[in-house]
Amino acid sequence: MSALAAPSSTILPSTVPENAPEHCPGVESTDAGKADACDGCPNQSVCAEGPKGPDPDLPLIQARMRSVKRKVLVLSGKGGVGKSTFTAGLSWALAADEDCQTGIMDVDICGPSIPLLMGLSSSSIHTSASGWSPAYAQDNLAVMSIGFLLSSSSDAVIWRGPKKNGLIKQFLKDVEWGDLDYMVIDTPPGTSDEHLSIVQYLKDAGIDGAILVTTPQEVALQDVRKEIDFCRKVGIPILGLVENMSGFVCPSCKGESQIFAPTTGGAEAMGKELGIELLGRVPLDPRIGMTCDQGLSFLDEFPDSPATAAYLDIVQRLRELLGDA
Repeated sequence: MSALAAPSSTILPSTVPENAPEHCPGVESTDAGKADACDGCPNQSVCAEGPKGPDPDLPLIQARMRSVKRKVLVLSGKGGVGKSTFTAGLSWALAADEDCQTGIMDVDICGPSIPLLMGLSSSSIHTSASGWSPAYAQDNLAVMSIGFLLSSSSDAVIWRGPKKNGLIKQFLKDVEWGDLDYMVIDTPPGTSDEHLSIVQYLKDAGIDGAILVTTPQEVALQDVRKEIDFCRKVGIPILGLVENMSGFVCPSCKGESQIFAPTTGGAEAMGKELGIELLGRVPLDPRIGMTCDQGLSFLDEFPDSPATAAYLDIVQRLRELLGDA
């Protein structure tokens, strides 16, 4: 399939490179790579050789995204906090309303876990005159991931930034998403190429906001602070925090205990400090892992779990914040 063909090496990761100097003119400027601020920048030669002017694909992305009402990023500063698991749970919860058309775009290029979590490991992508057709976990839940384009789930994706950015652009402009009420975008940890690409490519279509996922311990909160700083610098509205694995719920006795102790107050204390709302706490239920491995909706399988209630409460609050309640 031509989907994995390498995009042009001249595609640049962002209007302003991640490690740019303070007064970087941006890659669209005619001074890119030539201004005094560019001296000593590791991107200087790339910027000087790259194309200048607005990206011609941005209008195509904007046109495709007109049919998507809400676009929500799921971010985390650190890996291992359950961000993709939360993305899957959030999407199942949104799609529980049969009238809510939901989509997941997985831009974790090197670690695509969404196909497994959504029960779509054996799915593939089909093309038509109108673009790529996403896979469907259910009638109102569309999914797109690089995982569908790999010959094996064990295949490593060893790509540099420009090729990652090219695929993300294809996901935005070439996928036949149809009319969506919510597009949930699952991102890799950190603040790197994939995040910068999403901001650049959706700058005209608009991002409604980001949900930041963390666990209670300080080592995770520390990296989420960097993610918060990233969102504020690039102008992404922060909808709120979700504290994942917030206590352990015994499936038998329903008793709850702390696994990751919030020694510094957890997400709630950090949210109060930084003026960010805590959308909810999702407790650690071992059955979440089981349903994820089987590609099932935890909410459908275990509707009485406190974790299910947490997901539904978060969805309700999300709708309120976006004016959709």
